[in-house]
Amino acid sequence: MATETTRYLAADAAAKYLGVSSAYLAKLRITGGGPVFSKLGRRCVYDVADLDQWFADRKRASTSV
Repeated sequence: MATETTRYLAADAAAKYLGVSSAYLAKLRITGGGPVFSKLGRRCVYDVADLDQWFADRKRASTSV
């Protein structure tokens, strides 16, 4: 039995959560490189843990990389 509840966000809510535009998130779904997502019919949903991991993977100490 799972003790932790997984929270999913619709694409527009996920973009707001990350602080990016929904158009940018849609572009990443097409080109790749964005956070993983699931399809529910025609809707794309994002697990909050995946959004947090994707964001954490992009931390940098310098703009030269």
